[in-house]
Amino acid sequence: MRLTRRHGLLLPWFMLPALAHANVVLTVDGVDDSLKGAIVSGVELSQYAARDVTAAQVRRLYEKAPDEVQAALRPYGYYEATATGDMQQVGNDWHVTLHVVPGVPVTVKSVNVDIDGDAAKVPAVRFALRGVNGLKGKPMNDGQYDAARDGVSGALTATGFLDAKLVTRRVEVNRAEHSASVQLKWETGQRYRYGQIHFKNSQFRDGFLDRYVPFKSGDYFSQGQLLQLQQALNGADYFAVVNVIPDTDNAKEGHIDIDVELAPAKRTIYTGGPFFGTDTGAGLRGGIEKRWINDRGHKWKNELVLAQRLKTLSTLYQIPMPGPNQRSFNFGANFRDANTVTSKSRTLQLVANETRLWHGWQRTIGVNALSGTFTVGKRGGEGDDAEGLERGRSTLLYPEVTLSRKKGDNPTFVRSGWSLTLTARSTAGTLLSDARFSQVIGDVKWIQSFWGRNRLILRGSAGKIWTDDFSALPPQLRFFAGGDRSVRGYDFESIGPRNQFNRVIGGEGLLVGSSEVEHYFTKNWGMAAFVDAGNAFTGTDYSPRVGAGLGIRWLSPVGMIRADLAVPVGDKNEHGIHLHVVIGPDL
Repeated sequence: MRLTRRHGLLLPWFMLPALAHANVVLTVDGVDDSLKGAIVSGVELSQYAARDVTAAQVRRLYEKAPDEVQAALRPYGYYEATATGDMQQVGNDWHVTLHVVPGVPVTVKSVNVDIDGDAAKVPAVRFALRGVNGLKGKPMNDGQYDAARDGVSGALTATGFLDAKLVTRRVEVNRAEHSASVQLKWETGQRYRYGQIHFKNSQFRDGFLDRYVPFKSGDYFSQGQLLQLQQALNGADYFAVVNVIPDTDNAKEGHIDIDVELAPAKRTIYTGGPFFGTDTGAGLRGGIEKRWINDRGHKWKNELVLAQRLKTLSTLYQIPMPGPNQRSFNFGANFRDANTVTSKSRTLQLVANETRLWHGWQRTIGVNALSGTFTVGKRGGEGDDAEGLERGRSTLLYPEVTLSRKKGDNPTFVRSGWSLTLTARSTAGTLLSDARFSQVIGDVKWIQSFWGRNRLILRGSAGKIWTDDFSALPPQLRFFAGGDRSVRGYDFESIGPRNQFNRVIGGEGLLVGSSEVEHYFTKNWGMAAFVDAGNAFTGTDYSPRVGAGLGIRWLSPVGMIRADLAVPVGDKNEHGIHLHVVIGPDL
């Protein structure tokens, strides 16, 4: 059907005054928003919304508009679209309205795909073929057709069919029947396998880097596995440059060698500088890390923290082991002098554990020896002889198991992701321990963006302790609530069960949750509104405290900086505004 124009709506052009400076205001009706956007993009009139246009130009562009509408809608399956228009001069501008009748869309009636049977059995290819077959019964959308077709070609290449060719690509449109048929044929050729892996410019002994390779020689080629290899080598923190390159030019007998080009990173890292956290106060941090000690890839990391309420000195030695599960043995020591609003502790902890990848999780199994002195039940700046304080000295030896997993679409700013950490620890009776105890802890966080520049962040923590002598547990093994990563609006570890002198001494249970919404005004700046609730408790005496507030978010060059102002809600004993500052990644 030929497009129509309402010429009677056009005033005689010689009667229209010529405008030296005028713009076009374009309006489209008769179609939904998705088609409206395509029309506006395809009609040349829209280019003069903020550009000067003369009367002669408006006339010429208006005459062209109906044909441009038809061309804009054809990729969406509308081959019989018609458009009429209205135009009038308002002030110095031209107001043009296009009335569009899209007509009946062309529908895909049949899809015929010819592909080698072995290739069609590969899961990634089979999934991509569903996208092509899913076109049947839908309007003939060129973009969706191209994406589905290219998805199959991409899946073939990604799974080792490197010689695959699309030899037939035909779309036949029957306008009279408003139907289309799709015919596609691929000649897949042989499926390639991995040959040898060559690590170039590595500073390690032969075979060490094999532990990061998620495949072996003879396996089918997979681009996804090559990406995993690159990410694993980058994550190992040994190299400044990692390039994983399949040597397709020299493929022999269906096998492709993989060249891994490497450039060692700086061997020794010195870190340090001031920092501030509302849980720890202002302080200085310094560290020395050896990315590798020898050609076996051993690592050694040392850190000193001197803050108002926390002082630590730690060392950790890591021994990577061969194998694809990235197993390593770790030995460390940590001296900790902590001083919160409710407790003081000075402890020495020795750690020996094994970490590895385990069914998609990071698993840590080890043993801890913890010894030191502590005081709980503090209030403000009281002296150590205040009535009601509880003091202790204990030594504990306990195994510990941790499972952690996280997934995010961007390590710097997560739009969709989550993390989960589960920890269990327990003494073996009273073996080298002053008390029996068992403890389980779970921490979860979930992030999801919505409506463009918004994020919903949910997090929760839960824990339980079983012990025959709670008073022998140092503060870091008890449960408290309050602080930057707990219930904002309260000081760090300031809420929990109290003794007979009404002093906070920590609890055997923990349950905390948080809901937060962020909105970003720019790429790097945003604000947040949040509500936190929870408490530490003993037995079943659980009474959650609630904190709420607003915050500022800045995606700085050193990472996300969060500054929050929060107040307790519905708590007659706690008042005032609390500042909470946290610097670090989302997950």
